[in-house]
Amino acid sequence: MLLIRGSAGGTALTGTLYEHGETPPTFKGAPDEDAPYIWVCDAFYEVESGGQSTEIGGRELNVAFESPMPHGFETRETAIDAAEEHIRTQFARVGLDSAEVEVEVVQAEPEPQ
Repeated sequence: MLLIRGSAGGTALTGTLYEHGETPPTFKGAPDEDAPYIWVCDAFYEVESGGQSTEIGGRELNVAFESPMPHGFETRETAIDAAEEHIRTQFARVGLDSAEVEVEVVQAEPEPQ
């Protein structure tokens, strides 16, 4: 399992990439279990009112979260590329330059059996 984290504007967003052989999520909307790589991450966007108040990039704003949308991929490289793009897009949705997002890929510790 890989954790893919993007940081910008004083905050971070982390998603999970389940690799071949790991148990993927099984909630409603999860992709076919046959996909060797499955990416799961929140999505958020700025709203006029409601949502959660937070400071990002030096400004106070309200953000709303969407349910995680898992996506299946055939290759690890394609999955990581899509994950990085997803993270950059979330920051762009709240007014930050996607090129300013620092993305890191971290190998997660295996879950105890």
